[in-house]
Amino acid sequence: MRRNGPVLTISDERPTTGPWNDPALPAPVRAKALLDSMTISEKARQLGSSWPGHDDGGDVAPMQETFRDAESFEEAVVDGLGQLTRVFGTGPVSPEAGRERLAGLQAQVVAANRFGIPAVAHEECLTGFTTWQATVYPTALAWAATWNPELVRAMAAAIGSDMAAVGIHQGLSPVLDVVRDYRWGRVEETLGEDPYLVSELGLAYVQGLQSAGVVATLKHFAGYSTSRAARNHAPAALGPREFADVILPPFEKSVVHGRVGSVMNAYNDVDGVPCAANERLLTGLLRDTWGFTGTVVSDYWSIAFLASMHHMADGIPDAAHLALAAGLDVELPHTSGYGDPLRAMVEDGRVPVELLDRAVLRVLTQKAELGLLDPDWHPGQYTAPADFDSPGNRDIARRMAEESVVLLANDSGLLPLGGSPADAQADAPAGPRSIAVVGPAADDAQCLFGCYSFPNHVLPHHPELPLGVEAPTVLDAVRGEFPQATVEHVAGCGITGDDRSGIEAAVAAATAADLTLLVVGDRSGLFGHGTSGEGCDVSTLQLPGVQDELVQAVLAAGADRTVLVVVSGRPYAVGRHAAAAGATVQAFFPGQEGAAAIAGVLSGRVNPSGHLPVQIPGDRAGQPGTYLAAALALKSDGVSNIDPTPAFPFGHGLSYTGFAIADVRASGSTMAVDGSVTVSATVTNTGDRAGTAVPQLYLTDLVATVTRPVRQLIGFTRVDLEPGRSRTVQFEVHADLTSFTGQDLRRRVEPGRILLRLGQSAADPGTSLLVTLEGETRIVDHTRAMSAPVTVDQD
Repeated sequence: MRRNGPVLTISDERPTTGPWNDPALPAPVRAKALLDSMTISEKARQLGSSWPGHDDGGDVAPMQETFRDAESFEEAVVDGLGQLTRVFGTGPVSPEAGRERLAGLQAQVVAANRFGIPAVAHEECLTGFTTWQATVYPTALAWAATWNPELVRAMAAAIGSDMAAVGIHQGLSPVLDVVRDYRWGRVEETLGEDPYLVSELGLAYVQGLQSAGVVATLKHFAGYSTSRAARNHAPAALGPREFADVILPPFEKSVVHGRVGSVMNAYNDVDGVPCAANERLLTGLLRDTWGFTGTVVSDYWSIAFLASMHHMADGIPDAAHLALAAGLDVELPHTSGYGDPLRAMVEDGRVPVELLDRAVLRVLTQKAELGLLDPDWHPGQYTAPADFDSPGNRDIARRMAEESVVLLANDSGLLPLGGSPADAQADAPAGPRSIAVVGPAADDAQCLFGCYSFPNHVLPHHPELPLGVEAPTVLDAVRGEFPQATVEHVAGCGITGDDRSGIEAAVAAATAADLTLLVVGDRSGLFGHGTSGEGCDVSTLQLPGVQDELVQAVLAAGADRTVLVVVSGRPYAVGRHAAAAGATVQAFFPGQEGAAAIAGVLSGRVNPSGHLPVQIPGDRAGQPGTYLAAALALKSDGVSNIDPTPAFPFGHGLSYTGFAIADVRASGSTMAVDGSVTVSATVTNTGDRAGTAVPQLYLTDLVATVTRPVRQLIGFTRVDLEPGRSRTVQFEVHADLTSFTGQDLRRRVEPGRILLRLGQSAADPGTSLLVTLEGETRIVDHTRAMSAPVTVDQD
């Protein structure tokens, strides 16, 4: 919406100063002093944003084309500006040019308001700093496959350092939506299907990013991943108990224990109330109950969507009133309702000034905390060298990729191709003399990236430009890993489409070769321009296009010497293919270092340690369905003819060595409802190579006052072990970890019997321990214990 009247001229006068500029005062005190000195117009402008250059390229946000008539940057900055949107991440810009452009824009923002207040600059950062020439890390589902919070924390700190060095203050990550339906396009952006795993890794990301001085933004709050039929933006399909026990805990943990600085609303509605207008969610729960003190920012255009999509508001001003009253503080990516429409509604009394002041005080407090009100802050202060693809970044990306690759099946012992452990350490691993690399994902670097990576998010609109980073394809990596082999590549078919004309050539190549690497999967994109990603939802979990037919034909030509490699953003129903292939490997968009990681796993240079953060569904499994389910949602003979048993369970992952978990014991057979027990075990590497075990602790509540999941994860760790060595692990299990939401919708710890089972996947029978909780039912809240601390003795 464009402003009426002339645009004010930017002034060279010194800004008005006051106590808000005093760094010795607490941030809330500084913010209140500034608030009290501002006009209604100046206050309203702090809640808005501007996206300079948003119309320079293609659409990178939902229904972006419907908002082309947004006010210009010069109009938006008059009287102040809350946020600057994606200065780096909208079009290709070098690190140096982007830094200079941001400094210039901030100089205009500062000069256009009498207090000299800069904007908060935000960017996407899900697979790294989303800008040209920046390291493309694995996507979030791959982080989850590492089961390694420490590595996620290190990655986020590196991303934050790059962003902070050039003047970015806020990152729009992590995504804490818990997967409930694999058909949803944004599965790739999530940390998997278990709220405990999502909570631990999400907290690590928040801590890492904020350690660099960049505000993390939790999204999408809440219920976005439970959309009906897995359709993007569709209404959430869940009840209040599932909402409380599955969807909310990751957000709760990062708010309570991570002190996260920002939360973004979800687009969907929950039981008819859009999240952007849900006061019980954004104020009652988030702030009044959990104690959140940061800013709530809108997902792009979600305030306007209250009128245009949800039909809950009669126009944008009405939508702005609803959102502000609910507790939504900042409008992104443009100002449409929170600028002049909001000012006018406050001035004529339709919106209480107290609502405006509440939101503005939060924004100004955050700006004070970021140092943006300090007297020595200036737009040109960010002069650190800008290398967004540094050797340090690439090393983290390499480790993340290597630890995320999951070996699903290897019954024939076909892998590793390099042979013995000694061979695996050689510069040129032993292996087959001829290799057929077949499949449409084998020679396309963009099949390695998620939809919020710059190469897949923005560069499709700039086909004349290179990727900006080194990203070998799987084919490149295989040639480098096996220099002694003759390597032939045949795509066979496309990622999408029904062209089968190349399948015959693929079969011929596979028949002639000593070994076939069959590389299939996804190419991520946006809003239907990919097979995975935002707005790329699917109706079935078969491989896209005619890839299933390609796989069947190649396996028929020589299954025992074929390795199936799936590079994807969601789990596909490949169980029948894996059963036929000599071995099967799963990689979830492993980033620019991902191809080398896959090749390293194939040769044995890398001993796989990835474990599934989502199930690989069975061929006939109905959807939606995840491992976290009550008994009647699982296989129920005599009740339903649909078998939801997965081809590979949650938590599954093989290694080139073996692990045994023994001597599992609890410190007691009883536990008070406010007490704890210690579960300990010995983990041993039973093979002949060094490897990493991932012991997982699951809870089963045998009898409860509501139906409970058959099993749920409550603890995990990674244990590095040399051949033949053992280490002792200990999990401290507080009774709070048994809590759930009761019929009265209050979280409770009930007395009774529970099973604690330590194994290597959700389906591993492992060793079960019976523990009885004693005492009276106890009501718990956000101050409860949310983690099982783990200690691992020194090797």
